[in-house]
Amino acid sequence: QLHGHGFGRVDGVDGSAGMLERARDTGLYRELRCCVLGPEPLPAPAGHYDAVTVVGALGEGQVPSTAVTELLRVTRPGGLLCLTTRSNPSNLRYKAELEAALEQLEQQGAWEKVLAQEVECWEKATSEEESTQGTGYISGVVYVYRKCAIPES
Repeated sequence: QLHGHGFGRVDGVDGSAGMLERARDTGLYRELRCCVLGPEPLPAPAGHYDAVTVVGALGEGQVPSTAVTELLRVTRPGGLLCLTTRSNPSNLRYKAELEAALEQLEQQGAWEKVLAQEVECWEKATSEEESTQGTGYISGVVYVYRKCAIPES
C-alpha cells in the first residue's frame, strides 16, 4: 500500500532478529535494522523520513510512550507519523500515557493532529476479559500527525 502512495523507499526497524528475518523475506524493505526503541535511538539521522509508522509496538511492556519524541526526530518537517495502540483493558494505562505525550507535543507545536480514529475490531482478543463487549476482538486507535516546520529564528 505504501509503495502505491509514492513511498518508494521503505525501511524497517525491530528489536527482534526473528521478526527482521521475516520482514526480509517479504522483499518489501530497502533496509532493515535491529533497534530496541526506547532504550536505543533510531538508526537514522534527524529529518530522514517522509513518513514513520509504528504498528503493534506501542503498548504496555513494549515501546515506552516517551519514545514518540524519537519518532518525531527522524521525521522530516511536514512528514507524517502514523501510530497505533490497543484499547483493551490491560493497555488503558499505557494508552493514557501515550495520549498525554501526543497532546503535549501538539501543544508545544511539534506536530499537528491529522486523525485519531477508534477501530472497534482491531485484532483478535487473547482472552474474554480483553474482548470488547464479547466480540472476540479488542479495539484500538490509529493516530496520524504531521510534523510542523521548524520556526525560523
